[in-house]
Amino acid sequence: MKERKRIAEATAGRYRRARKKKKTGILNEFVELTGFARSYAAMVLRNHGRVVTVNPKLRVRGDLGKKRRRPGRRPDYDEEVVKALLKVWRIMDYICGKRLAPVLREMAELLDRRGELKCKAETRQKLGRMSAATIDRVLRPERKKYQLKGRAHTRPGTLLKHQIPLRTFSEWDEQRPGFLEIDLVGHDGGVIDSLHGVPLKNKAQVWSFAGLQQIRAKLPFSLLGIDSDNGSEFINESFFTYCQKEKITFTRSRPYRKNDSCFVEQKNYSVVRRAVGYQRCDTDEQLRLLAQLYEPLDLYTNFFQPSMKLKSKERHGARVTKKYHQARTPYQRVLESSFIDEQTKQQLRQRYQLLNPAQLKRQLERWQRKLLATAARPRRHGQRLATKRTLARRKAVEMPRLRKATNRVASLSRLEKSAQKAA
Repeated sequence: MKERKRIAEATAGRYRRARKKKKTGILNEFVELTGFARSYAAMVLRNHGRVVTVNPKLRVRGDLGKKRRRPGRRPDYDEEVVKALLKVWRIMDYICGKRLAPVLREMAELLDRRGELKCKAETRQKLGRMSAATIDRVLRPERKKYQLKGRAHTRPGTLLKHQIPLRTFSEWDEQRPGFLEIDLVGHDGGVIDSLHGVPLKNKAQVWSFAGLQQIRAKLPFSLLGIDSDNGSEFINESFFTYCQKEKITFTRSRPYRKNDSCFVEQKNYSVVRRAVGYQRCDTDEQLRLLAQLYEPLDLYTNFFQPSMKLKSKERHGARVTKKYHQARTPYQRVLESSFIDEQTKQQLRQRYQLLNPAQLKRQLERWQRKLLATAARPRRHGQRLATKRTLARRKAVEMPRLRKATNRVASLSRLEKSAQKAA
């Protein structure tokens, strides 16, 4: 390409100065040297190096070797719209465009009323018009993805397992609020667990049962049924008797089939791990911090975090097509339910009007920093090996000292015996 540019620079001036008959020979020579098509070669020779005077202060020199950028369409979303979108996106915990688009207009107006987002009415209108694909495209430079793997600490329980019926994913078709899935999330060490919103000291049956009662007291509707995995923290006499007494449907998933409890399993990362992380929590102080962190997290998740639910799934050969409902928050789904009485809905509306998502987000981040400061990070494998080697070296150094001390004591005892005999 550089050689072609040099040939074009050397030939373009001679080609424009020549007469028509000589231009044919120059063009033939240029086509043979460069391999260009004849019409393209003629255009290059006509325009390469030509100086065009735009105004007395601006002169433009043509260079067809450089790729010309097309002007394209003028962007509809200026820098002010992008800044406002970034602020709302951070407050909404960096959710994807499909979850953010349905609530973006409402969140922008709510944050503007709370004084958290200062922007013009035109900017808020543009935010409301943005599609999910546009949101993802605008946020692509700012998005960061983290892939973390967790560890499970629960073990299967055998007590009463055959008395509790199985429930699979395909059988879950309860449209009425009150049927819940429950699960434990271990905080890296199995010392402190969370029953999805309630921190527990450990996974003992007494703490799991107390956590279930706390969750039931917070619900805005009646608890009609629970579904758990096969861990002994749930499959026990206390849970079974309690559900029978309170007329609560108690079912369990199939062993080693996490898709049977897919609704609660997907929240392990999207709610608990994103808020708490994977650090080890094993002290009473950390248990207290977790309890304080879950208070704003409960309001933030249920009132301001939209999620999508599967509408239909069709299989065409090897291809599966899934369709989802529009993203809605749990608060919005409760208001849309016909099974909830109007008094409860009015109480939820009044509570929603008093909440500020930006303030809840700041509270979450404050408790996260405090929890992170007290968390004891687990040792890595290399650090454990280094510690063992250090202890081995210390023992190797201390053994000769111990032998010397023993020999010294033995020699002193012999001297004392010889002195007694001499006396």
